[in-house]
Amino acid sequence: MTAIEVQGNPQTSRPCRSIGLFNNIKFFVLCHGMLQLAQLLVSGYLKGSITTIEKRYGFSSQKSGLLAAFNEVGNTVLIVFVSFFGSRVHRPRCIGIGAMIASVGVFLIALPHFISNEYITDSNNNNSSGLCKSPNISKQTCDQEKTDSHLGVYPILLLGQLLLGIGGVPIQPFGISYIDDYAEKRNSPFYLGILFAVTVIGPAFGYMMSSVLLRFYVDIDKMSSSYLNLKNDDPRWVGAWWLGFLMAATLLLLTSLPYLFFPRKMSREEIVEAPVEPSTEKMMEDKKPKSETKEEVSLTEFLKSFPKIVMRTLRNPIYLLVVLAQVNLAAMVAGLATFMGKFIERQFAQTASFSNMMMGGLNIPSAMLGIMAGGVILRKLGLTVRSSAAMCMVAVFVSIMFAIPLLFIGCPTNKVSGITYNVSSQQCSNACSCSDEAFNPVCGSDGVEFLSPCHAGCKTWMIGRINYMNCECVASTGSPGSAFPGPCGNKCSNRLIPFMILSSITCFVASLSHTTSFMMILRTVTPEDKSFALGIQFMLFRVLAFLPAPVLYGRAIDTACILWGKKCNKTTSCSYYDLDLFRHRFLGLQIFFIFGGFVCFFLSFVVLRRTNSTQEQNEKMSNQTKSGSSQEMKDAKQMLNKSNGHCNTQKTLRE
Repeated sequence: MTAIEVQGNPQTSRPCRSIGLFNNIKFFVLCHGMLQLAQLLVSGYLKGSITTIEKRYGFSSQKSGLLAAFNEVGNTVLIVFVSFFGSRVHRPRCIGIGAMIASVGVFLIALPHFISNEYITDSNNNNSSGLCKSPNISKQTCDQEKTDSHLGVYPILLLGQLLLGIGGVPIQPFGISYIDDYAEKRNSPFYLGILFAVTVIGPAFGYMMSSVLLRFYVDIDKMSSSYLNLKNDDPRWVGAWWLGFLMAATLLLLTSLPYLFFPRKMSREEIVEAPVEPSTEKMMEDKKPKSETKEEVSLTEFLKSFPKIVMRTLRNPIYLLVVLAQVNLAAMVAGLATFMGKFIERQFAQTASFSNMMMGGLNIPSAMLGIMAGGVILRKLGLTVRSSAAMCMVAVFVSIMFAIPLLFIGCPTNKVSGITYNVSSQQCSNACSCSDEAFNPVCGSDGVEFLSPCHAGCKTWMIGRINYMNCECVASTGSPGSAFPGPCGNKCSNRLIPFMILSSITCFVASLSHTTSFMMILRTVTPEDKSFALGIQFMLFRVLAFLPAPVLYGRAIDTACILWGKKCNKTTSCSYYDLDLFRHRFLGLQIFFIFGGFVCFFLSFVVLRRTNSTQEQNEKMSNQTKSGSSQEMKDAKQMLNKSNGHCNTQKTLRE
């Protein structure tokens, strides 16, 4: 369509601009970045609020890990079909429909708050409850706790996560293959680098959103936190975890709408703008990627040939090793993203809000900068596949060197009466008839923490800085000691700054391999197998990393628990951890997975080096053979010339 036609027909000018906008790969990259921003906003918010959900409904860390990873179940089941339909369906439209399904799942995750009763703590409305010889309130609230149907909440959360995973199936594979098909070859790594960096911002926004919203009480729509006299630094505090899911679901729904207007095929991008061709259809046909011109195969034939295609793809040693390296790094990221906030909260005695702010404000931006820097390095240096493997190997090795010191930066476990510190609390509080399920921590004036004022033997309560008086179990000279509400905390919060600095550097350096390793995969598979190779890659991510890693991390954290909470004779979330075990097992898994990624990148570099050496030797032998053949032909020609000269001489003499 020419400019004259546009001006001559005003009625068609608006559609032409619309078609031009949605026929631009740069605009698609923008929309896809916004969609993945919204999608991963949900992921970041869930991981930022997972400890709050865990506390609210009494889940173990292993159960929370399964909840955080359950969206990968639907993703894993359907990812194979995505690889088949990769170039056979309207990819942008499938992305939009999938995003709408995901938004329904996110709305469903927020549903348990609206069908649950108000959150009940061990203290009703003042700090005088739980004193020595005061009535035991656990049995008064036990019937109400049973009606809270926690067993029904968990399946609803799992179903929401399942729909979120199913809706997210086409988003990344279809988006990456669509961009790589229609972007100019030199710009493709740059676009993917931007895309990956933008998607990292999503979890960062999710963590920051959780940092803000968790400062509001969970039942803000039902009652005020002032009624309970709770602050957000109280270990019994539960924030408004559900509020962010409502916001994120709405954003996800809005960002899905533009995909309904993108074409199934668009012209390949050019670096230098060329004049508009008279025939747009011919131009698109000439620029159509090879991956779209392959022969159509039925679903039955695809399923029959699926094992052969899988084996053919996995027999590519570079592809297999790079994917396994990415799986190790993805497992490390999945575990850290799920429980790093909880680690900071418990290890350094910080609030959930502050811990999420550290994750969203430091760790994730560091990873984003690393991903962008990796894409820029790849584009500027024009790295070969072998050079890319070397870059990934060095980056991961350096990240290991920064991760190891993290094992030794942390805080010791607090002195907790009857758990980590042996005092005669049982004898001094025997007459108080303290409930075994009571959890209202107080800190004695002697620096020892107690499970409740009752366990500390406190008999009176005063308004002021020191609330509890006449505490028989608190060591004091001359008279009974005193205690104040809340845990004692620790004296090593200054170690948080060096820990976060080293952790951020580790994230930055390890992320340098992200875009580079993705481009290694795209450049080592045939064009017709590109969509399928990406599908297998994401399937392995889910089966070997995203699904089991949070559960594995959660299980490791649970083994460090030294006191489980109880309500109505049922075990709930962990109340106290052995902080040394927590740190060593949690960060030990991180280093284990990073080392696994290093080994795989190292092996890929070795294979590429041997392959290049073999090719160079073959080329050298081929050149020598050609040179030898050329020399033989030259010698034969010289012999023939000499023979002809001799014959001519004899002929001349005869004449």
